[in-house]
Amino acid sequence: MSFFIKAAVAALKDQPAVNAVIVGNEIIYREYVDLSVAVATPTGLIVPVLRNCENMSFADVEKGLELLAKKGKDGTITAEEMAGGTFTISNGGIFGSLMGTPIINPPQSAILGMHAIVNRPVVVNDTIVARPMMYLALTYDHRLIDGREAVTFLKRIKSEIEDPRRLLPVSYTHLTLPTIYSVQISVVAVSLKKK
Repeated sequence: MSFFIKAAVAALKDQPAVNAVIVGNEIIYREYVDLSVAVATPTGLIVPVLRNCENMSFADVEKGLELLAKKGKDGTITAEEMAGGTFTISNGGIFGSLMGTPIINPPQSAILGMHAIVNRPVVVNDTIVARPMMYLALTYDHRLIDGREAVTFLKRIKSEIEDPRRLLPVSYTHLTLPTIYSVQISVVAVSLKKK
């Protein structure tokens, strides 16, 4: 999950409107990323916040997620730990979801839905082959985010995940990636506009 969180942070920096919020008649652009992460618990879904993700290492992200998941399962998450997120990631793929459109967590302006990785037929060098594929869906508030920003955001995540060396410190970019990371991503953007 840390690779997706780091990819989302990079994409949010590139497309700050996706991390912004409308308050009254003003748009507030945030310089930080407090990521709401959907966590399944015995009593239902909760969305605690992993704070200041832009300053976290991969290890920090994983430790933070582990702590939030444990607290969620133990029922010890506080209201404060679930408030103030700037963007949400929901991973329906762990339940087998192949595609869906998650619902925005107000007052946020967008939510990323991750779906299951399954082998699908793709064309490589004019030959149809099976490759692991995953769909990402971004539901966004069209009052703030245009299709261009939404698709650019998704494409940035796609490029980071398909070659995660881009997310690593420069001293690690020479590494050869294991096959497990060669997942191809398809992206879908869904616009919601209040009437």
